[in-house]
Amino acid sequence: MNKKIALIAFGGNAILPDNQRGLQSEQMKNAQKAAQLMTHIVKKGYELIIVHGNGPQVGNILIQMEESVNKIPPFSLEVCDAMTEGSMGFMLEMALVNELRKNSLDKEVATLITQVVVDRDDPAFDNPTKPIGPFYSKYRAQMLAREKKWTMIEDSGRGYRKVVPSPRPIDIVPKQIIHDLVHSGKIVIAAGGGGIPIIINGRGLFQGVEAVIDKDYAASLIAREVGVDLFIILTNVPRVYINFDTPDETPISLMTIQEAQKHLDEGQFPSGSMEPKIKAAMEYIRSGGKEVLITSASHLKAALINRSGTKIISTVSRRNK
Repeated sequence: MNKKIALIAFGGNAILPDNQRGLQSEQMKNAQKAAQLMTHIVKKGYELIIVHGNGPQVGNILIQMEESVNKIPPFSLEVCDAMTEGSMGFMLEMALVNELRKNSLDKEVATLITQVVVDRDDPAFDNPTKPIGPFYSKYRAQMLAREKKWTMIEDSGRGYRKVVPSPRPIDIVPKQIIHDLVHSGKIVIAAGGGGIPIIINGRGLFQGVEAVIDKDYAASLIAREVGVDLFIILTNVPRVYINFDTPDETPISLMTIQEAQKHLDEGQFPSGSMEPKIKAAMEYIRSGGKEVLITSASHLKAALINRSGTKIISTVSRRNK
């Protein structure tokens, strides 16, 4: 009998929180904590796919390149994405292998540098909105906009930043490899930071683009392509709430996609935080997915036994199953 498959997605701040300096030793310790959670999922009987964010990490690489721009030619954003997929994948992979060994679990772990296809005609390319990298002076920002054709914006009085598009993912290049590895019992780390954004150019060939893919949408696409049984999205709250951060704040323990759509239409889920997670969950369920669990890292164990978290399912009839 085949084991069930779970996919878990979590942000890059799980490995590099805002209150830390970003030291390698700090990130390794955080990877160890993440590995303990991943191992718990494996012990619950699931094969596992891991998708992580990379916002703080790729931002730091861009800052490093800006500081050394007069000595070393900088890389484009998609290459920086690949660099973080490798570095973060290594830290997570080693931490997870060690944690599995501690628990006498004989599992191999593989990190995949993952290209993700986006539509070159996606409207996001006409409206870059995602700030990345360092803050620049007005003079430096104007020069970069002129020389590199970057879109620059003033960011909250702190200086100017580059903004890039955030198109939706439409295909995972190594999807069959991910499928085969996880179905053969391997733990797979894939699509770090949402994956490396590529388009199919006019000659039918892959071409990297400077963009940011939301890791929850990429995770949802992998979950659909592979056919996972449980899609877990970790965030910074134990449950999804309506009227969040108000006196009428109400936690949701179970929600159908119809209810989720209603709350979206009412503006309950802000675009910069919960909205992409809810939409990614709905895309997965509408494509035949079974169950989404949204919770925080500290509540994951409780959520897996229905004592915390928010479950999103297809229809009301499943409530009684």
